[in-house]
Amino acid sequence: MKKIPVLMIVWCLLAGWTARAAEPALTLNLWPDKAPGETGQLAEEKVEFFKGALPKKQISNVSRPTLEIFRPVKGKENGAAVVICPGGGFTVLMMDYEGEDCAVWLNTLGVTTIVVKYRVPIRANGPRYLAALQDTQRALSLVRSKAVEWGLDPKRIGVLGFSAGGEASTVASTNYDKPSYPAVDEVDKVSSRPDFAIAIYPGGLVENGQLIADVRVTKETPPMFITVANNDPAAEGSAELYLALKRAGVSVELHIYADGVHGFGMRPSPEPHATWTARLADWLNAQGLLKPAAAAP
Repeated sequence: MKKIPVLMIVWCLLAGWTARAAEPALTLNLWPDKAPGETGQLAEEKVEFFKGALPKKQISNVSRPTLEIFRPVKGKENGAAVVICPGGGFTVLMMDYEGEDCAVWLNTLGVTTIVVKYRVPIRANGPRYLAALQDTQRALSLVRSKAVEWGLDPKRIGVLGFSAGGEASTVASTNYDKPSYPAVDEVDKVSSRPDFAIAIYPGGLVENGQLIADVRVTKETPPMFITVANNDPAAEGSAELYLALKRAGVSVELHIYADGVHGFGMRPSPEPHATWTARLADWLNAQGLLKPAAAAP
């Protein structure tokens, strides 16, 4: 029998990783009607499954974004929630290892999770992340508006993004005071500011060695956890984001792993980068975000 590396076994235990398909408890339309600026017709939305040692679920041509809500085991909920933005280069969405798998793992910590199926591919007008940013801001407001109904603490709602989703969620975390679309209903009157942010190898944050203009770090920016591999082109952006947060006096934690390349997501691996979930769990706990609802500040 082939031996399984010990570190991979440890990772699986820490991450609560499972090969079974993740099923949301609830799926909601993000917008009451068409999303902002949606006038043209896309090809039909497509869901594809790629087989292999580690299967992959990919979605393309999204014009009607939705939220997938994943709940912890009844009685384990702690009131915290995380809005998750998968990666995919704003072309497709990697819905399992950069979305639903992460949602299921965070559920084991008592955190309610909401995976955003945001619009892809890139729309013609505005920055490449505009549609994803609009959907992320709307998702944060919508989740906070449902806090009482879903048993959430409205002051412990965060955002987590992988790659392109990390770019959109970082821009959302630094532009909560600057809506990217005109209000469409009462939900948009609810704050879209995340109480904490998690950037997993966020892409597209630097241009000519500096943070892009739409990453507007101030002392009011929420606390942030960042992780990336040293041999990932996104490492420079992650480092610049860390320095900007530090200079602004924002609580921030950065982990740069020597290896891992881009897109490791929730994939098991014997390499140290696969322990990022354990580091994130430590950070969430240190921030007081995993306390039972009654004990939370």
